[in-house]
Amino acid sequence: MTSSARAPRGATSDYRAIAHELREAITAGRYQPGDKLPSERALAEQHGAARNTVREAIAALRREGLVSAEHGRGVFVRAKPRWMRFGRRRYSAAMRATNELGPFGAEAVAQGRRPHVDSRITRIEAPAEVAERLGIVPGTLVVQRENWYFADDEPLQIGITYATWSLVEGNPLADSADLGPEGIYGQFAALGHVITHVREEISARMPTREEAQRMTIPDGVPVIDLWHTGINADREPFEVTRFVMRADFAALDYDMPVED
Repeated sequence: MTSSARAPRGATSDYRAIAHELREAITAGRYQPGDKLPSERALAEQHGAARNTVREAIAALRREGLVSAEHGRGVFVRAKPRWMRFGRRRYSAAMRATNELGPFGAEAVAQGRRPHVDSRITRIEAPAEVAERLGIVPGTLVVQRENWYFADDEPLQIGITYATWSLVEGNPLADSADLGPEGIYGQFAALGHVITHVREEISARMPTREEAQRMTIPDGVPVIDLWHTGINADREPFEVTRFVMRADFAALDYDMPVED
């Protein structure tokens, strides 16, 4: 696609002015997700700027997560969010029954995608932030189930689940990636902890180096950092999961009653 928008008046050779025009063109929809931007040479000629200046403008847009560069192909407008994380219904028995990979698997199936999970299971001493949410003493032994979630082989999120070792010892939750037809919450239910309430604390931050590498997160794209606590009918917390999701792909969908 080519843009007919005029460059802003003033110092059009300033990378900020070039970035401003391209940003406005993307926001206004003149460049759609997946569209290729003009080449550095074309943009330099359009703005009367050096190619290094154009390159700096593109770098600014990359840091903002608006565009991505593909080696040998050019610069493209990034796609809008394409993964919906369901709210309270993701923990329902009906959703769990649709896929043995748990809530994520159920979401993937509901959105016509193929789920895959890589797991690593260890036993550790509970960090303070986990102990606080589980209502236990820091240092208590817990199982740590670290899962990397993929949809159609695309890495979308990390989920690290914690539960007290005394609760899960002898259960597949302690050492197995295969948790049966109803997944993780089916196993907790078998231990007498049916999930009836959830607490979720949501924030945003920039990814760590490992997160950025393993989830192929472009420069400038943050992650959603979500702490989930599963609570049983007696209002006791029994598991805590920290989810890290690509903010450029993920969207959250919540439907909940309003308290009196």
